Amino acid sequence: MPESSLSSPDQSMPQSVVAAQKRQEVQSMPAWLRRSTLGKASEISQVQQIIKQRNIHTICEEGRCPNRGECYSQGTATFLLMGPVCTRSCAFCQVDKGHAPMPLDPEEPQKVAESVRLLGLRYVVLTSVTRDDLPDQGASWFVDTISAIRAACSDTQIEILTPDFWGGRVDGKDPDVLQLERIKTVVGAQPVCYNHNIETVERLQGVVRRGAKYDRSLKVLQQVKELDATIATKSGLMLGHGETQDEVVQTLQDLRAVDCDRLTLGQYMRPSLEHLPVQKYWHPDEFEELGEIARSMGFSHVRSGPLVRSSYHAGEAS
Repeated sequence: MPESSLSSPDQSMPQSVVAAQKRQEVQSMPAWLRRSTLGKASEISQVQQIIKQRNIHTICEEGRCPNRGECYSQGTATFLLMGPVCTRSCAFCQVDKGHAPMPLDPEEPQKVAESVRLLGLRYVVLTSVTRDDLPDQGASWFVDTISAIRAACSDTQIEILTPDFWGGRVDGKDPDVLQLERIKTVVGAQPVCYNHNIETVERLQGVVRRGAKYDRSLKVLQQVKELDATIATKSGLMLGHGETQDEVVQTLQDLRAVDCDRLTLGQYMRPSLEHLPVQKYWHPDEFEELGEIARSMGFSHVRSGPLVRSSYHAGEAS
């Protein structure tokens, strides 16, 4: 398989050299990752116009998802709540980080709901940057946005993709207790699916997900099921960080051990030379094999392929 061994550029390196490195990396990508975005340009433009006018965000745009046109044309989108700046610094993620997050926009839940109505979305995924700076880390914000969407579009189904809601002590309370309280707050809003991505195998957590923990993420999914077993749970991995197939299979087993229902497996693609380099481009046949393994383990809904992302065809499972 073609691999990228390029490391992050030296800050003093001329921009022409950096640009040449990036071109080289793009050219090294296998053919199955080079496809045009599906969906009509007019549909993409309509979504972009509506969210820009309301100063809200989607992970489809912030994360430069390769499937956004396809999802828009099928009446689905993923909104990014609480601003575009994350308080953590995961080494794979395109979302902005490294400076102070913006204050919450009190009108954001209503703006998102209005956008859902105008776009006629049938299935919506709500995600967020991690906001370790907020007392409840944004749990109540998810609930407020879910309520606003249901008031405007009662037939729209809502999936959520949350951070781990784990931080330091607040008012002397233990972080584990606070985490459970935040998860309970969101579960109480009854989303059709609760997604929390484990992102990579246990060995690579520290490199890929700075500030997150493997066991902590499994615990989030476990606690959702313990609080309400009727809510489907979901998780996903981005392959290409140097994991082995055996490690991926072990991760899938760990997810099933906490009754995770749904799974996405996709290829990590380096957003810029400042992000982690790709260690391996997994072949579509390997993704197909992993998908079959996952289905044999009992996952009820599996999407496994190079261009699969967390919300890809999410509505098909409901």
